[in-house]
Amino acid sequence: MKFKLFYCFLFLLLNINAFSKEPPITGTSNNGALNGTITDKSDSSAIVGATIYIPDLRIGINTDANGKYMLSDLPKGVYLVQVSYIGYATVNQKVSINENAVLNVQLNESSIEADEVVITGVSKATEIKRDPVPMLAVSKAYMDQHAASGNIIDQIANMPGISAVSTGPNVSKPFIRGLGYNRVVTAVDGIRQEGQQWGDEHGIEVDQNSIDRVEVIKGPASLSFGSDAIGGVVNLITAPPVPNGKILGSVSGIYGTNNGLVNGSLKLQGNNNGLIWGTVLSAKESKNYQNEHDGRVYATNFKEKDARVMLGINKAWGHSYFNASLYDDVQAIPDGSRDSATRRFTRAISDDDMEIVPASALNSYSIPDLHQHVQLYRIYNNSNFHIGNGNLLVNLGYQYSHRREFTHPEATDIAGLNLELSSYTYDLKYNFEIGNGYETTFGINGMYQHNGIGPGTDFPIPVYNQFDIGPFFVMKKTFGKLDLSGGVRYDTRSFSGKAMYLDTSNADFPKLYTGSNPEGAANVTQQFAALSKNFSGITGSIGATYNFSDKFLLKANIARGFRAPSIAELSANGADPGSQIYHLGNSNFKPEFSLQGDIGAFLTLPNISASAELFHNTIDNYIFQQQLLNPDGSPVTTQGYNTFTYVQTKARIQGAEFGLDIHPLPWLHFENEATLTYGTNLGNGSTVDNDLKYLPFIPPFHLHSELRGTFIKGFKRVNNLYCFVGFDHFNAQNRFFAAYGTETYTAGYNLLSAGIGASLVNASGKKILDLFIEGTNLANVNYQSNMSRLKYFDNPEVPAGVQPGIFNMGRNISFKLVVPFDLSPKTKNTGS
Repeated sequence: MKFKLFYCFLFLLLNINAFSKEPPITGTSNNGALNGTITDKSDSSAIVGATIYIPDLRIGINTDANGKYMLSDLPKGVYLVQVSYIGYATVNQKVSINENAVLNVQLNESSIEADEVVITGVSKATEIKRDPVPMLAVSKAYMDQHAASGNIIDQIANMPGISAVSTGPNVSKPFIRGLGYNRVVTAVDGIRQEGQQWGDEHGIEVDQNSIDRVEVIKGPASLSFGSDAIGGVVNLITAPPVPNGKILGSVSGIYGTNNGLVNGSLKLQGNNNGLIWGTVLSAKESKNYQNEHDGRVYATNFKEKDARVMLGINKAWGHSYFNASLYDDVQAIPDGSRDSATRRFTRAISDDDMEIVPASALNSYSIPDLHQHVQLYRIYNNSNFHIGNGNLLVNLGYQYSHRREFTHPEATDIAGLNLELSSYTYDLKYNFEIGNGYETTFGINGMYQHNGIGPGTDFPIPVYNQFDIGPFFVMKKTFGKLDLSGGVRYDTRSFSGKAMYLDTSNADFPKLYTGSNPEGAANVTQQFAALSKNFSGITGSIGATYNFSDKFLLKANIARGFRAPSIAELSANGADPGSQIYHLGNSNFKPEFSLQGDIGAFLTLPNISASAELFHNTIDNYIFQQQLLNPDGSPVTTQGYNTFTYVQTKARIQGAEFGLDIHPLPWLHFENEATLTYGTNLGNGSTVDNDLKYLPFIPPFHLHSELRGTFIKGFKRVNNLYCFVGFDHFNAQNRFFAAYGTETYTAGYNLLSAGIGASLVNASGKKILDLFIEGTNLANVNYQSNMSRLKYFDNPEVPAGVQPGIFNMGRNISFKLVVPFDLSPKTKNTGS
């Protein structure tokens, strides 16, 4: 309790400081300004509406009717400034902001994509091409054009090196180069997401409508996130503030033909002389999805509601943003059970009886009685204070995750699983320069967690407390064409929990025993022993980028990662109906350590862009699940579920990502991306059986090709017109974790997609609406992804000649409409 009170006091103190009256400034020496003109290089004409944005300050503005802009009341210093406009090559330039800095930029029309700027895991905003750490950025434009995906993770899952384990359209978890779950940190605005990541059957608790862009770090090179980032980081970033004097918003809607997906969202943002505010309200629901093989797949429908509010201030001393959000998802739980004669889906009407699901239920938005309810409440603050010659960044967050599974057909109001996780995260770091151009960061971050258990009947993990702390140091320096970066971190994680007992007087509905003397009480059994564990480890990263020219560069990086075992891996002892297995942990585990090397080459020519990235990752004490077998080879079952425990081994993951973009004309692109990942179990010194030689959930070779036309200026009142045809090839996956039938061979398949969209403007050029249309699996192919858990959901025995499991979604056409509006007062925009 003392820890919670201290945390809340610190959180409140920082916000009071941030929103208090700005301290007086003596003279103008502490204030800076940036102004200039943005023009077209070909004819020197003014570019109206170009965006000038300073990521580190979270300040931006658009050019006026004369192509001019002015940003005032800025802290002095050297910052990366990004100048962009649709259809032109983005310019990123470091600028020393003083009392009256000037930056005039001439933009070139270009078919080459923007040089992306990232803020995740770096001391200051950095161009991807200059940072040795392997990473990628996904823009808002890309996500708008791929709106057919049911959730934010699926929207990025086809990017090179990225995949997703899914359990239906709204349940996906990110995998980076073959690693996922507790090995990948998912963050929102740099605040790590905490919601029982070890679980299979629930997704990432984030409203996709509130996300503006995504940044991904591939591998353990990020020293800013600590344990659990051994596989990488997915940072979901909300929209930046609108320019000063503006009140802007939009109403958007998405409809998907396959499952009747309806997704609506309202956004509104304002900026009044540095007082920033915004809100996003969203709701979506769907019916069961369908394909030709299964028809409509029972229990894949969902209903989700989301809300987010933000209030902040941005002044010369820095900025502070306070955010609060709510995620509420009611999700059906598929199990794949079918009638043995007709292969139609069945549902439980009692503990012993099943019935064929009627057509009315298959084609309904109504959520079944057996479902899960996942809620996540989040409050967090991002602050940046300019102190001395540096910046103090303070990120504080609180999250409450409540996850319930209702799995009793004769008692539908009683939860089986009922987990309540409270997480307090803290992140403090100071960025400054040592000497000439040595960008330096000292920081410390971590979290405190308490996992509680509400009234329920399933208890897969115990009540526990967890505390993480990790100091770190990062430095970057540019020597002409050579960019160097490196750092070191030390992590400590501690678990503690009391012994936990169950009252089994009612065998069908056990409950927590809260009385005294549990060892002597009747019908009381011990579910969990007391737990006290501590883990620690040193990690580090060092890398270099050599820019031979503006057209060609090489990158190399080597990083050591650390991951403490999760609570499920250490002490699980219970059924999880959503995953349909009984989990057993092992309290004797050691932490995982990895060593990953990366090398990449990048070529950018006027009509062609190419890249090749290779990686090799060795992991000691890699933890995975293994099924328990009886002496006769049959599965061990507990409470009607197959029983799995966790084991450790040495593992290796290696692969490559290739890109080739041919753009012979300014408006035409032929984009190609290939991803190859191999995961191998190296064993613990003895020969590894063939069934155990590959790691689970390793994606097969994937090739994505896309022919795209983009017509920025369009014609008459239609601009930003684009269209594309895409082709995805997935190899057969014959390198799978075959032991105990955990995974099976997955046949290869090809998918066809296409999209078209444009903006409609009025006579004065003001945007009226955006329209995005995307079709996926247009050939209506019946296929199973090896990354889909539904592939293994079926009856224990399947008739001969029938492919078991559930197939992925069939043909789907998605329509997204965005109607922007402007409620700004009619005053001159002078920047902030």
